[in-house]
This record gives sequence, structure tokens and C-alpha cells, in this order.
Amino acid sequence: MRAVICRAFDQPETLTVETVPDPVAVAGHVVITVHAAGVNFPDALMVMGQYQVRPPLPFTPGGEAAGVILEVGLGVNHLHVGQRVVAFTRMGAFAERLCAPASAVTPIPDALSFDVAATLPLAYGTAMHALIDRAQLAAGETLLVLGASGGVGLAAIMIGKALGARVIAAASTDEKLALCRTHGADEVINYSTESLRDRLKALTNGLGPDVICDPVGGDLAEPAFRSIAWGGRYLVVGFAGGAIPALPLNLPLLKGASIVGVFWGSFEQREPAANARHLAQLMAWATDGTIAPVVSARYPLDQCAAALRAMLDRQVVGKVVAAPRVSVET
Repeated sequence: MRAVICRAFDQPETLTVETVPDPVAVAGHVVITVHAAGVNFPDALMVMGQYQVRPPLPFTPGGEAAGVILEVGLGVNHLHVGQRVVAFTRMGAFAERLCAPASAVTPIPDALSFDVAATLPLAYGTAMHALIDRAQLAAGETLLVLGASGGVGLAAIMIGKALGARVIAAASTDEKLALCRTHGADEVINYSTESLRDRLKALTNGLGPDVICDPVGGDLAEPAFRSIAWGGRYLVVGFAGGAIPALPLNLPLLKGASIVGVFWGSFEQREPAANARHLAQLMAWATDGTIAPVVSARYPLDQCAAALRAMLDRQVVGKVVAAPRVSVET
């Protein structure tokens, strides 16, 4: 089979596509023919050796994939050959076939496309965990989403609306904000042309947002936090903007506010049953139209480096997927 290979921690452009042996379904595992693999910011960080985990070299990047089970290993009784599934494996998804632990594999409804299924575990799982478990977002509260047109950002908008929140989306262009409105944002802020603090004050009658979802970091973090409501929760999701901000600790004191860390990867490992419930809800919402995940581009295996570069340069709207095999059903 063909797979993307990382042989040294470096820029995505150093990745190669090579022919490697087909995987075999060892005990407790299944082999999946990959139709679509989600492309995520952590994939790029892992390739560059900047993620929390540095896998042994060489390795195949790609943490989530959707496809069809080709082979089932010993001891696997709840999955079968020919079943449509999604898997979160942290590595190995940028390949034509993937060997995954059965515990990391979830069946998907027939009505759910492979492309959409491949976007759900990480980006939508992160937003779900952030808003429900960490922020305890309640109906009627106001949610501010920074970097709102990205994968986690759009997921937070859709999930926030599904939970009954009023959602304010902040992004860098009017085109991105138009997409945010299409997917449920009640109000929008272009932080390239408007003062984030002034607009938040106007949109919230001076009260500020109850919850802030921040997958970006950088220069927006402090003005956003200074605008938070009394008792607000600031969700630290990631640092797609590059810089890790340092907030003065008098700010949460003055606002009675919380700075809340969101590490979905650890949650997924520590609380698998809760994560499984979230994924089941996400698939139900995606099937009935409550959420509508955006897949803006599909990249063949030999263009995975370009997909990761677009992710690093913040040129991705919604989600993009790698498409290891051509399929009439995406």
C-alpha cells in the first residue's frame, strides 16, 4: 500500500509517499481501507516534532480516518468485515490502509459520508468536550468563538447553537465570517478591522461573553479575556496563531473568571466512555442536520504536505481531508 512517511522531524514538505507492506489485523485490531483521513493542526506539529508526543521515527502521520473494515483480528466480536467505521489512532491515517485498535473504532451510520465522519473525532470532539465538560455551557449564555472559521471554531459555533447558546464568531475576514453566519453564528466580529473589546461591549451590553473558546492564542487572548463576563470561563484549546499568550493573573481575580484547559486527547484516553457518548451524539447531530461539518478540500496522499502547510498558514476553512483512495462515496 501507499502511505505518507515522516523520516525526520521537519517541515511538512519533507514528507514522502512510499510503498510499504500492507498492515495485518493482529489480535484486538482491525484493518481499515481508508476513504478519508482528517487533517488537523496537531498532525503538522507532530511532523515538526513540536507536539506533546514525539513518536519514534519513521512514522505515518494522521490521527483520524473513516473507511471500511477489511480484516478483523482475533478477539474482536463487535465489528465485522465490510462495516463502515471511523477511527481515532493519533498516527497512521495518511495511508491507504490503517491498522487500528478495535477500541478506537466506531461504526458510522449509512447516511454519514466518509468525509464528514473523518472530521468528527478530533475537531468536533474537542469542541464538544470543551463546551460541555469544561465550560458547562448553558442555554441562554453567550459564547465567543475566536478563530471561528477553522475546524474547531466552526465546530464550536454549531455545537454552541445546538446547546442553546447565543454565539458570537470572531475571524479575520468578512468571507470567513459569512461562513460562520451560514453555520449559525448570531453575531460576528472582524478583528482585522474592528476593536474586539469595543464590539464585544456593544454586542453584550457591556456584560461580556460567558464562555470564550480560543483555539488560536496569540495577541487576541488578553483583550478577549479582559472582555469576559463575571464568572466567565476561558477555554484554552490551542495555539494555532503560533504564540502562547501569558495572561496577567489579576484578570481572572477581578472578573471571578476561570482559565480552563482543554486537552481532548487526554480526555479521550482517560474517559473513553464519556468520549464515546460525545461521538455518538455528534454522529446523530451530523445525520439529522443539527450540525453540518464543512469539508472545504480533499487532498490526495501525495499532497498531504500541502494540506498541512495550509493548516499551519491558517488558510484552511472548516476542515480538509486526505483522500487515500478514490471513491464515488465521500
